[in-house]
Amino acid sequence: METAPSFATDIKPLFREKDRQAMLGHFDLWDYDDVWHNGQRILDKLIAGEMPCDGAWGEGDVATFQNWLDSGMNP
Repeated sequence: METAPSFATDIKPLFREKDRQAMLGHFDLWDYDDVWHNGQRILDKLIAGEMPCDGAWGEGDVATFQNWLDSGMNP
């Protein structure tokens, strides 16, 4: 059985320093609570290719984020 993704090991590392800096006016991408509260909104932007602002994530990274949301958003 595959372990559900966690924020600390699987999600936070996907966000680069420049992604974090770009979004700090809205929320902190390196803060579990901020990402937890904005998870669906972030996912919608990732799926639309609107985030990060310099190019869309690959399908695998988007799927990891989606899986994190779907599996309970483990810290």
